[in-house]
Amino acid sequence: MDDISTSSLLLILTVLIITSAFFSGTETAMMSLNRYRLRHLAQNGHRGAKRADQLLQRPDRLIGLILIGNNLVNILASAIATVIGTRLYGDWGIAIATGALTMAVLIFAEVTPKTLAALHPEKLAYPNSIVLKPLMTLFYPFVWLVNMFSNAILRLFGVKTQHSDGDSLSAEELRSVVHEAGAMIPRRHREMLVSILDLEKVTVEDIMIPRAELFAIDVNGDYKTIMRKLTRSPHSRVLLYRDNIDDVVGMMHLSDVLRLITREQGELDKSTLLRAVEELYFIPEGTPLNVQLLKFQSAKERMGVVVDEYGDIQGLVTLEDILEEIVGDFTTGLQTPPSEDITKEDGGSLLVDASITLRDFNRETEWQLPTDGPKTLNGLILEQLEDIPAPGTTLEVAGHQLEVVEVAENMVKMVRLKKDS
Repeated sequence: MDDISTSSLLLILTVLIITSAFFSGTETAMMSLNRYRLRHLAQNGHRGAKRADQLLQRPDRLIGLILIGNNLVNILASAIATVIGTRLYGDWGIAIATGALTMAVLIFAEVTPKTLAALHPEKLAYPNSIVLKPLMTLFYPFVWLVNMFSNAILRLFGVKTQHSDGDSLSAEELRSVVHEAGAMIPRRHREMLVSILDLEKVTVEDIMIPRAELFAIDVNGDYKTIMRKLTRSPHSRVLLYRDNIDDVVGMMHLSDVLRLITREQGELDKSTLLRAVEELYFIPEGTPLNVQLLKFQSAKERMGVVVDEYGDIQGLVTLEDILEEIVGDFTTGLQTPPSEDITKEDGGSLLVDASITLRDFNRETEWQLPTDGPKTLNGLILEQLEDIPAPGTTLEVAGHQLEVVEVAENMVKMVRLKKDS
């Protein structure tokens, strides 16, 4: 280096610091890329994203290449800075060059480019990958040798070096991603996506129409009584049973009854009517909604009766109920909409039909009454009090004051609620 002028050495040193900044910034930019956005862009033909994705397939080799380049540049810069310092300041030049180069590298080759890369990874990673690709080919033998020794040392400490798909997301992680999408995804769409993820946490008991609220007809009644109840049915499908609802016969669709009346020209009897009864589809209690949705699809069914381990009927679930868990209420189904069960009173209190499910109540009011126990507001009150309360009884649940307004048939019928008592 004695033959090279000081000004030329300063120019070379400047170029080396810029090169060091390139490697430092590129490392941070590549590692800061959003892997899901990267793959999306790569699949859509973005050239820079394709190059970056290929390089990140083996992050150990990418890091090895960048560190090899960075260390070579920094070591060479240190040697040149020492020569310059010795020429300008003699024996003190080594210390001065060390301090000056350290500050220069920290500011211009480390902190500044890495901060910029962390803030705008795509703007640096994609164009810089144009340089990294040929460098990877050129230095591949050296990179492979360094990685071989590095991976061997890691294996000595029990660290697995095989490339694993660490970008897979669990349901909880995906839920967080959806929540953090912000304005990129409309709020209503985010709610629907989260609802789909929540299907595995919700069982058929959480959304079923309870046994006590089922509209059913005893087929042992006389023909006129059966027809009168059929014509007054609030639903298009009616559950039929013998004497006790646990002895179910099947389901009857009112459209089938209408076809029978038309075909028989109004001359129907009970035996002819009962030929229109359809077989029931049974659902074991505890079935998650995501599983039941697929079962409905495979069985070509839209409705099922929930039974417990003893075969006793617990309630009724429809395909519409599951879909409403995802998209919200979109039509009047077998169940009364929650808004009809909740009346706002002057002063901010709510008068609520206690048969409402806690999930529907929380969804309608955005309150957070516990749902990990009883399914209805009546059940929650009975669990808390461990007794059937008298009208006027008050209790506090999750920061809300509940007042029992009406009790009948050993059940709480009406409740008044006040928030944050």
